[in-house]
Amino acid sequence: MPDLELRPILHLLLHALVPLAVARIVWPAHWRRAAAWMLAGWLIDIDHLLAEPIYAPGRCSIGFHPLHTWPAVGVYIALLVPRRTRWFGTGLLIHIALDAIDCVLM
Repeated sequence: MPDLELRPILHLLLHALVPLAVARIVWPAHWRRAAAWMLAGWLIDIDHLLAEPIYAPGRCSIGFHPLHTWPAVGVYIALLVPRRTRWFGTGLLIHIALDAIDCVLM
């Protein structure tokens, strides 16, 4: 069995657990739908397909991948305003925050 580092595993777990926790706490009556939309925030990782290599455990995503840049974060913040996109915008911002924390820990 390969020697797996704890940081990348914890990072991936947090990408699932934090949106679930936020949904349960902030929107308890609609937590399942809220969680599904927030977990959809993982879609921004599609920009990793543009990188070579696609996955590099020591690379900071913030500022490197197009959907992980500050202009993109501005769009994610704007998604918080309309009620219809609020859960998705929250998920995207959680994703960016977790990636930023991971960059600091590297």
